[in-house]
Amino acid sequence: MAKPKVVLGVSGGIAAYKACELLRRLTESGHDVRVVPTDSALHFVGEATWSALSGNPVSTEVWESVHEVPHVRIGQAADLVVVAPATADMLAKAAHGLADDLLTNTLLTARCPVVFAPAMHTEMWEHPATQENVATLRRRGAVVIEPAVGRLTGVDTGKGRLPDPAEIFDVCRNILNRHSLARGAAAGPDLAGRHVVVSAGGTREPLDPVRYLGNRSSGKQGYALAKAAAARGARVTLVEANTGIADPAGVDVVHVGTALQLREAVLKAVADADAVVMAAAVADFRPAVYAAGKIKKKDDGGAPTVELVRNPDILAELAAERALPGQVVVGFAAETDDVLVNGREKLRRKGCDLLVVNEVGERKTFGSEENEAVVLASDGAETPVPYGPKEALAETVWDLVLPRLRSAT
Repeated sequence: MAKPKVVLGVSGGIAAYKACELLRRLTESGHDVRVVPTDSALHFVGEATWSALSGNPVSTEVWESVHEVPHVRIGQAADLVVVAPATADMLAKAAHGLADDLLTNTLLTARCPVVFAPAMHTEMWEHPATQENVATLRRRGAVVIEPAVGRLTGVDTGKGRLPDPAEIFDVCRNILNRHSLARGAAAGPDLAGRHVVVSAGGTREPLDPVRYLGNRSSGKQGYALAKAAAARGARVTLVEANTGIADPAGVDVVHVGTALQLREAVLKAVADADAVVMAAAVADFRPAVYAAGKIKKKDDGGAPTVELVRNPDILAELAAERALPGQVVVGFAAETDDVLVNGREKLRRKGCDLLVVNEVGERKTFGSEENEAVVLASDGAETPVPYGPKEALAETVWDLVLPRLRSAT
């Protein structure tokens, strides 16, 4: 099989050196990568480095190898174009269709998915001109990854940092996988312009400063859902509880601990969301009293009694009081027996549009990279998802959400 052809565009920002790691991941995973840096990018990383790492010649000018018409052919032959870092200048040129070098010409001729990974100072990212350019690119179908928050050039910190190359690679891989399925328009950024909220992980309810009531959810399925939505062009808010997983690229992450904190964060995030997927394992109960000091063992050998109270039913609340008309609500049901019977009853009781039902146990689902489920719909439809990567289940969930979003508009 022919290797997927990827064009890695590199514009002139200090984060250009991080693109070397992205290039390594792309080549080592079997992609044929052609690096197209801007002249200013070569001030940060030289042509020899790009050529050695990619195994392909590096061009920056439309006048090189003119007989091959590189300003047209490179974009035409690509399966994916990713620009990392994408400076404010590059975003502006791409949004306005300027073509004054090989990279901008390539962007105009590409008919494949295009990904931009911005990197710049916070003030530049937040400037109305940049935000307008980003909105234009997203409206045209490009995937513009939200920059990360962290240390910038010098002593500055804030939003504008290039996402981790491993996370950019995951976005690219997801897009290439979907594109290779040849599903027509469905392979593009079909969630562009949408805001989705995903919860992930497991809440912890503190007993005292040392102990808590918790569960075994790893959060991997929620993260797979968030990454898949970002790759499909959505603006994603991920509310995560106690996962310990690195923040995914292009996703706004809210970190919480308890069920009450998760409820507060989700209710705030869904105010303008088109869909919410509650993949987090939310504790049903919490201790009625929090002990300010560590609970000690009793001298008589007895164990303390812990009184529990019910936590709010966040999924039912979201379904009953939707923040927007037509908002799609998806829940998860982890069952140990009578999986489908209990799942159908839970779907009816919660009032959500879709319910992902899976069987859990000592060696099933929790912490695994794979999952198996049946997605139940409020209209009676059932979609089985065979055992496989959690990314596959995530794509199925968004495939089922999408027509409900469209019918709601």
